[in-house]
Amino acid sequence: MSTRKLILTALLCGIAIMFAGGVKLFQVSSDESEVQLLALGSQATLGDMTVSVTDITDMADALLVSITMVGVDGADSQEGWRLLADGQVTEPIELPEGVGVPCGTVTIASPLSCTIAFVRVSSSPVVAYLRAGEQFQWSA
Repeated sequence: MSTRKLILTALLCGIAIMFAGGVKLFQVSSDESEVQLLALGSQATLGDMTVSVTDITDMADALLVSITMVGVDGADSQEGWRLLADGQVTEPIELPEGVGVPCGTVTIASPLSCTIAFVRVSSSPVVAYLRAGEQFQWSA
């Protein structure tokens, strides 16, 4: 094969790749994703786990989030929780001494109600739970 034919083939492939990229960019730009904020006490099912945020309390040393979970035997109840506030996403911190109910492992037989602690924030907090590729959010 001559050099001219190789260059022409490479140019045609480049044009095809650019066209496919443009089509994909158009598809992505027209996608509408909507974030649904749940009210405190509302339940959400993510995969095989059912969760709810029942209360958000601002204490002197932490932001306490009361949760209820049921669905998967042996799952870590603190895994998957995030706090969205002050332009940042933060993970749970250790529960301060003498406040709330420490979280354990989740069972399928009975709901687990416990408290998760986050750092204090100055803006309105949004609590998010991620599991099985899904995310739900609660706001006070």
